Amino acid sequence: MKKERAAALIIFTGSFTGFHRQQLVELAAKNRLPTMCGQPAWSDAGCLISYGHDRRHQWRRAAVFVDKILKGTKPADIPVEQPMKFEFVINLKTAKELGLTIPPNVLVRANKVIR
Repeated sequence: MKKERAAALIIFTGSFTGFHRQQLVELAAKNRLPTMCGQPAWSDAGCLISYGHDRRHQWRRAAVFVDKILKGTKPADIPVEQPMKFEFVINLKTAKELGLTIPPNVLVRANKVIR
């Protein structure tokens, strides 16, 4: 990334990146790279911005499916759903460390702001 002079880093969620989350966030901070991630836990760890499906909502929806199956509905008869609720988190502490200012119109759209 240094060689190619990357201006930012998008980190996709996976077993490797999840295991090395703190190291990846620290490496990005050391190299002054703004980061975008797919889960709020990443912003809690220091990622600048995260945007992804609301996991709590997904688990609640899964409970509805389990309830239907336990009441006799065949799994094949239950329609597949796409995520409906998303979380947008901004870490202002990271923004400050990077010397970035987040515009007010972006801040008001965030579900959570870490200060």
